Amino acid sequence: MRRAERAAKRRKSSTSATIFESDENKDDTEVACFATVKGTVSEMDTSETNCINGIVINGDFDKSETKAVDVQLQCNLLTDGQSKFSIKTIKDNPVAMKYYTGFLDYKHFMFFFGILGPAVNHLQSRSSRLTPVNQLLLTLIKLRQAKDDVELSFMFRVSEATVSKTIIKWINFLYFQLKEINIWPSQSTVQQHMPTGFKRLFPHTRVLLDATEIPIQKPSNVNSQSATFSTYKHKNTLKAMIGCTPHGCVSYVSDCYGGSVSDRQIIERSPLCKEASKYFERNDSIMADRGIMVQDLFASNDVFVNTPTMLKGKSQLEPKDVVRDRRIASKHIHIVREIGLSKTFKILKKVSAANKLTLGSRIVYIICFAMTNFRPAIVNDWA
Repeated sequence: MRRAERAAKRRKSSTSATIFESDENKDDTEVACFATVKGTVSEMDTSETNCINGIVINGDFDKSETKAVDVQLQCNLLTDGQSKFSIKTIKDNPVAMKYYTGFLDYKHFMFFFGILGPAVNHLQSRSSRLTPVNQLLLTLIKLRQAKDDVELSFMFRVSEATVSKTIIKWINFLYFQLKEINIWPSQSTVQQHMPTGFKRLFPHTRVLLDATEIPIQKPSNVNSQSATFSTYKHKNTLKAMIGCTPHGCVSYVSDCYGGSVSDRQIIERSPLCKEASKYFERNDSIMADRGIMVQDLFASNDVFVNTPTMLKGKSQLEPKDVVRDRRIASKHIHIVREIGLSKTFKILKKVSAANKLTLGSRIVYIICFAMTNFRPAIVNDWA
């Protein structure tokens, strides 16, 4: 009996040892498999890490070597001559050309550059690293996107002082060069290009007038603060009167005045009023907004001013006056659209320095006339 019990115990011990050995073999197999997989993954990671920025590093993986390669690539990017921004960078990209300059494509840009004449070649100084074409491009980017001078200096790889001098020089040049162009069309020209709907309702319209304002910094002088504060915009502004033909061509841009001046005062000081016989013929008409009450200024020259009807103490307008006002509003919106198109140049929305008011007045003229009139008309032939 005792012999049978001892034999059973020996068989049980043998079975437990066999199972334990089997478990150990299993664990060893799993560990070996894990080590194999880990080694494969490490090799894959090393091979992928060895390919950095498209450059394969031969030999063993070295973090210090990879970091040195990254630094070298960054230095090459900053000092590479091909990274310099120029007209060649965007000449084949119409979307970029319109974004940076407002022109439709490279041919459109070069057409505008060509009409400036040979005088542009005299703007090239010996010390300047920018060609006249790239100087114009830099100026247009400043006007279109209102970029800071330091950003433009990074783009064109010139000093910040060079950027500032170039922009001021080109704004003055564009102003005096384009000022020589007579933008006031004759009556026959206006009639020839007048849209069908305009000719049916207001056939004698010569110009559409409306005012626009651009923000400026608050001047330090108290009198200047008062003169430039606009009660309409509730800030310090420059104000100008803009006129366009019924077809949407900008035909008049006044000088800029402080934001406190009224629309009537601007027109009183303008050549449209002082030299009305030179600009208008008998039976011509002007279309203006409700706040521009200048009928008496042009009555002596037989020029009529179409403005929406004022209530003048009435509780409501007559039905015929309502219809007439709606017709005027439907046509006067064209000058509002023209001003809105000009303000796609972000420089007109950016607050200008108070000591650069003369430059601001010239910027308004350049953008409202030059940039707008050299783009496709926004008024249809049947408007």
